[in-house]
Amino acid sequence: MRAEHDEPTGPGQRATRQATRKEWIGLAVIAIPCLVYAMDLTVLHLAVPQLALHLSPSATQLLWIIDIYGFMVAGTLMLMGTLGDRIGRRRLLLIGAACFAATSVLAAFARTAEELIAARALLGIAGATVAPSTLSLIRNMFLDERQRTLAIGVWIACFSAGAAIGPLVGGAVLAHFWWGAVFLLAVPVMLGLLLIGPLLLPEYRDEKAGRLDIVSAVQSVVAVLALIYGMKHVAEAGPDGQAAAAVALGLVVGVFFIARQKRLADPMIDLALLRHPMIGPALGVNIMAMFGAMGIFLALSQYLQLVLGMGPFEAGLWTAPSGVCFAIGSLATPHIVRRVRPVRLLVVCLILSAAGFALLSQIDRAPLPIMTASIVMFCLGLSPVGTLTTDLMMRFAPAERAGAASAISEISFEFGGALGIAVLGSVVAATYRVDMERLALPEVGSETLAMARRTLDGAVTAAQQLGGPAGEALMNAAHAAFARGLGLAALSCALITLAAALVAQRLLGGTR
Repeated sequence: MRAEHDEPTGPGQRATRQATRKEWIGLAVIAIPCLVYAMDLTVLHLAVPQLALHLSPSATQLLWIIDIYGFMVAGTLMLMGTLGDRIGRRRLLLIGAACFAATSVLAAFARTAEELIAARALLGIAGATVAPSTLSLIRNMFLDERQRTLAIGVWIACFSAGAAIGPLVGGAVLAHFWWGAVFLLAVPVMLGLLLIGPLLLPEYRDEKAGRLDIVSAVQSVVAVLALIYGMKHVAEAGPDGQAAAAVALGLVVGVFFIARQKRLADPMIDLALLRHPMIGPALGVNIMAMFGAMGIFLALSQYLQLVLGMGPFEAGLWTAPSGVCFAIGSLATPHIVRRVRPVRLLVVCLILSAAGFALLSQIDRAPLPIMTASIVMFCLGLSPVGTLTTDLMMRFAPAERAGAASAISEISFEFGGALGIAVLGSVVAATYRVDMERLALPEVGSETLAMARRTLDGAVTAAQQLGGPAGEALMNAAHAAFARGLGLAALSCALITLAAALVAQRLLGGTR
């Protein structure tokens, strides 16, 4: 993506032109698609039990249903940014809105796990057409540093709130409708955007736009999906030749992707930006933060419903504080950094979130009090991270590369969240599988036990069919195995977040 009408706003300069009402209204319009496509990252979390009941997916298919959306957004975001420069950003936004609405309907009425995975993949591509210009537009609409930081805070708040309220909104819908209805929530929003977009958004295209690099986009998607497939296969079935082949394919294609980026005059990902002493570390910190922020809630949603026995709406209410904390923290950040050095605030917040994840690893001792306290801690801790890292990247990026920097920053949110869902979901699934394989219940038939070992949903169904002491023993064992997996996932988040704090302190500590 390319910036429009760039003006130098480097570390030693300040833009003097103040944003007008037009720019702030434009920001509100930009925030609408951001909120919706972020919500689709997590809106399915509370629908997992119903999905498992009606579509009978395997553990691997279930993870693909959840996170294929985020990977397809991240993999095609840069390609769609270039396309927007060529055909017009408003035109691409409206085309994307129409496609998002149509593919949401396809997902809602999917009849098999394979159909739903395909629909979610198409939704990801549509989401990538909606998202590409938002941050680069903010960079050029808000030239004053303080106003730009506030605008980025609003942008981050919409993204974070969308992802955080996804489970709550999904839970409210599931309390009255079938699982597919969660996808239909996006339809009226996108139709509204189709109506008001032409009236409120200006058109922009870059006459010098780079060429569409479809090969690089395909390489990036194949490399990531192959690696994730290998990891998911290990989680479900253990290490074997199929997993090794998938990982090898991902690594080989990834090497070709990097080599191609070095050769191209106008690469899909500007590797020079990643080597920048401030931009690269800031990007890494953001990915690690999003890893935990998005990844842990899938396991929490399943824990609340399948272990604690809550309905979807009640489970959504228990996770609702996350959205409030993210919104408050994101919007308060621009005011706090006027008094506190950004990197110091970043490090303190990351340490707070790591403590929250560590507390969550003890959830089996007092589930609801520990979960509530930990959510407040890690959500408040992570909420300023996106604003701070994004502002650092945009501040230190050369003016002529602002579009590329904004695209990489946007990708880090989607990729970090999808990676967290994939990795942490695999940690929980692998822990559950290993623990359940050790389980010996002679009174339970082999077919029933095999179903229980696949997923927690299968174990709940099997235990209900068995009934009596055998069903209770199976249910208790499954709950204990899943709780241990959740604890290990939370501990992984704590370690990764601490690593992010160390990176921020060591590599960004000199930033004024």
